[in-house]
Amino acid sequence: MVANSLYWTTADLDAMPDDGGWLRHEIIEGELFVTRAPHIRHQGAASKIHVRLEIWSEETGLGRSFETPGVVFTPTDAVIPDVVWASKLRLEQGIDTAGHFTIAPELVVEILSSGAQNEQRDKSIKLKLYSRHGVQEYWIVNWQLQTLEIYRRTDAQLQLVATLLVGDILTSPLLSGFSVGIDRIFS
Repeated sequence: MVANSLYWTTADLDAMPDDGGWLRHEIIEGELFVTRAPHIRHQGAASKIHVRLEIWSEETGLGRSFETPGVVFTPTDAVIPDVVWASKLRLEQGIDTAGHFTIAPELVVEILSSGAQNEQRDKSIKLKLYSRHGVQEYWIVNWQLQTLEIYRRTDAQLQLVATLLVGDILTSPLLSGFSVGIDRIFS
């Protein structure tokens, strides 16, 4: 096995030409991941979650949700999750001048894209990344199976605590009073 001696950085991403939004470039531990614009149902699930979180945020005043923000943990760890939610405190302390998160949002949501490689990235590689950088809760949404996996921080790492199906209600101790039926995410 030959070690990968090339480490991609955020400076490399800054030098790439703008492709009009058709490709998503992410770096995890210096490895470049490029994905195409997602399926419309993928985007629909992300939008539904974002809207529900934003309505709850406006009602409580506790924070904000964002779709596809840049999250730059380090120069070799920069990702674009589908949805995040961050408290007011993290928004005040963790946004750079370019508008990217530089600290972990409390909640990160990834919608699975088709393909074993995409699923492995979200369920393993990103799970470890988010765990390492202090994300409190991680939701992995499968729009094809209509499921939502909830990972919560326990003993300094994110661990699976529930898999919700259509008919279940999504709640979170992180988001007091927030709830949405799983069926509403996929309708």
